[in-house]
Amino acid sequence: MLSLATLLIATSAVLPTAFAHGGVLSYSWGGQWYWGWQPYNSATGQTTIQRPWSSYNPITSPTDPTIACNDNGAAGALQLTGTVAAGTPITAYWNQVWPHAYGPMLTYLANCGGSCTGVTASTLKWFKIDQSGLINGTVFNGFWGDGLMIAQNSSWTTTIPSTVPAGNYLIRFETIALHSLPAQFYPECAQIQITGGGTLAPTAAELVTFPGGYSTTDPGLTIDIYGQAAETQTTYPMPGPPLYGSGSSGSAPSGPTTTSVAPSSSKVSSAAPTSSAPSTPGTVAEYGQCGGSSYTGPTACVSPYKCTVSNAYYSQCLP
Repeated sequence: MLSLATLLIATSAVLPTAFAHGGVLSYSWGGQWYWGWQPYNSATGQTTIQRPWSSYNPITSPTDPTIACNDNGAAGALQLTGTVAAGTPITAYWNQVWPHAYGPMLTYLANCGGSCTGVTASTLKWFKIDQSGLINGTVFNGFWGDGLMIAQNSSWTTTIPSTVPAGNYLIRFETIALHSLPAQFYPECAQIQITGGGTLAPTAAELVTFPGGYSTTDPGLTIDIYGQAAETQTTYPMPGPPLYGSGSSGSAPSGPTTTSVAPSSSKVSSAAPTSSAPSTPGTVAEYGQCGGSSYTGPTACVSPYKCTVSNAYYSQCLP
């Protein structure tokens, strides 16, 4: 099995030097590693859990037909499916070092209603299981979910909610860059089978299609982070539907004056801060979120990490 260092060096090596952007190049959970799709290589013989995608360049329209999975969303000829138990943290790795530190991180699931292999991503209903917007500071010079992803070795960990019903799903990791307008979207999808799980299906208000989940007038996508108003603005309106299980009819703003983001299963936004791991067996991986002002996700870190308070809105598992 490849070590993390070997995998990340190899992952970075496959990036053409002419491109300044990129995407999700690999995944890991439970000690297993999965290579992602290599878009500039021949499709012949490629076999991965990730749906094929075509370009390291950003999508710049929220209504682009490829916005679901950075391509037409169809399965590859040798498509694989990864098996993951509900309650398991999944980490997605971007090319290093990711260049865009201003903007939100989001993770979605879509139930295929059967085998995912014959399903195109744009026909599915997606629900958001994780999000991180403006963590602290102002829109102009604050610390964002994208910045946290970069600080975490250009990776993002999302825990599959234990309440999600078992079945075949696509998981969609997305980073949105706000350093220029129009906003830049970087989504990639992987095919997984969730085992175990619960009985909490997403509500109708929590389900969206892609395209359809975002619009050209979403304030979280048209925000000018360099404008005069941004210098004092401390909230950020997250794009997309309300978070799964939040009981909300709309997306919550993120920022220290209200909540960092709506309740999440892995990172910024969140329950009573704590500085020590509970006595129950931990499920949150290193650097994962374990607490915060309105957080409702898991709070127990895997050994030997401790849930450590960063601020009133965010606690994470640290050595």
